[in-house]
Amino acid sequence: MMKKNRKPVLSLTLVTAMILSLFSSAMASAATDNSEQASTSAAPSKMQAYVNAMEPGWNLGNSLDAVGEDETAWGNPRITKELIQSIASEGYNSIRIPVTWEAHIGDAPDYTIDAAYMNRVQEVVNWALDADLYVMINLHHDSWRWISYMEKDHDNVLARYNAAWTQIADKFKDASDKLMFESVNEPRFSEGGTTDAAIGYRMLDELNTSFHKIIRTSGGNNETRPLVLPTMHTSSAQPDLDALNKTIQKLNDSNIIATVHYYGFWPFSVNIAGNTTYNEEVQKDIIDTFDRVYNAFTAKGIPVIVGEYGLLGFDQHTGVIEQGEKLKFFEFVGHYLRQKQMATMLWDNGQHFGRTSFTWSDQELFNTMQASWTGRSSTAETDLVYLKQNEAIQDKKVKLNLNGNKFNSLKNGTTPLVRGKDYTIRKDVLTLKSNLLTKLTASGDLGVNATLTAGFNQGADWNFNIIKYDTPTLSDATGTTSAFAIPTSFNGNQLATMEATYANGENAGPQNWTSFKEFSYTFSPDYDRNVIELKPNFFNETNDGEVNLKFHFWNGDVINYKITKNGTSVVGVASK
Repeated sequence: MMKKNRKPVLSLTLVTAMILSLFSSAMASAATDNSEQASTSAAPSKMQAYVNAMEPGWNLGNSLDAVGEDETAWGNPRITKELIQSIASEGYNSIRIPVTWEAHIGDAPDYTIDAAYMNRVQEVVNWALDADLYVMINLHHDSWRWISYMEKDHDNVLARYNAAWTQIADKFKDASDKLMFESVNEPRFSEGGTTDAAIGYRMLDELNTSFHKIIRTSGGNNETRPLVLPTMHTSSAQPDLDALNKTIQKLNDSNIIATVHYYGFWPFSVNIAGNTTYNEEVQKDIIDTFDRVYNAFTAKGIPVIVGEYGLLGFDQHTGVIEQGEKLKFFEFVGHYLRQKQMATMLWDNGQHFGRTSFTWSDQELFNTMQASWTGRSSTAETDLVYLKQNEAIQDKKVKLNLNGNKFNSLKNGTTPLVRGKDYTIRKDVLTLKSNLLTKLTASGDLGVNATLTAGFNQGADWNFNIIKYDTPTLSDATGTTSAFAIPTSFNGNQLATMEATYANGENAGPQNWTSFKEFSYTFSPDYDRNVIELKPNFFNETNDGEVNLKFHFWNGDVINYKITKNGTSVVGVASK
């Protein structure tokens, strides 16, 4: 996936896949259950065992795949041996090294790849193999940079593609079979104007078939090297699965692996249309998606790698999805894909594991992912416990999602809390006693006053943030469409989403099929600066005139605000 720039075509693809997923039938689920039982009762095939051994996997994103002069073009530092060794020491068994070759391929007819670049790719691959990792390399952003134009420039695109893989195959033919080749990342032909799905499937089949022939006839270990073939867009839509299945059946090669990507139920994944929580719809999308993929491939003896997974909102920043809701998503994805015997490869463009610090930006998230490699973690309906300033504090009940585990303890930092006195637990309901909450918020400070940690017999811990809050206040503001910020006293609150409508009630701003705008792409809270920013992306698709805004906060408060846009000038007025 391209994580540097926004791709509307990809979003449309995800929406389409999302809609198709909603029509999965109960019969398909039943078939999945039966086929899974049959599959798990027998010893896995050689390739299934290979894929099983890859779990878990990690993507070295926005480095060698960067479009530009070199691997630092998209802001990441040069890859180091220490980085590869560090990710292996975190428990990862495989690494996907996306590679964009475009800027390093010479002219026709030879399309010679620059030797220095090829050697650099080999150096990084060897570091990974030396760290005992399974390794995947591919043609990455080449997919949309030039392969996408295949329909109108068929012969030149195919010749360039074949030349690239011929050279890559020769360079790595003696590498161990822990190195695998992926034919192309997220294949699509839309930049070239292709609109006929049948034509697209035919071109992808031609590429995959040519790739297969080149590798298998290139000598050395390539005769049996595992080869990874993607669906169109690496999507899970049934027609895309069916098309790839036909190609794989035709090739009749037991060392082929199918791959799809997954970024969740799209409205939740980017926080749009009011989809702020991990709910039944979000979970159903996970189940329906991987039931389809399982039935299409795994149940038929074709192993599957989920070559990228995560949340699309992370392209903006990891706070687009509220922490607890994010953790519930990753917990279930890890659990369900393990049940479906699919290897997962976390997309990381530098926002998760520090490229020089070698530490996780969100240790809580990593703990949850790590626990999912072998079991399940318990979660809760929320990780936010709000207590309003100057109101009497009552007991707070929170429903736990035990996921088969047992509650063990509750701590305030390192201090164990006393069951019966500080809290009670009955079945799956945790009650935080008023006396405990009063003590924890005695300072009267607004914001997070304490973080309580629930421990279970297995899996990751779950944290509860005890928050003292008051109603947020927004102030008048003036600015421009390129720089407009609303002064905001958050008063301990956290912003969940924003609605925008014109005076006549019609939806305002981008994606006007919904009044709820996309978090961070159109608006973003800045808690350090005490402002809510309205982004140029919002104003670019907003008409002149009055726009009514509603800011929804996680404690339930909804604050109204009015802006007036006149050309590039914007004036904001707080509701009285």
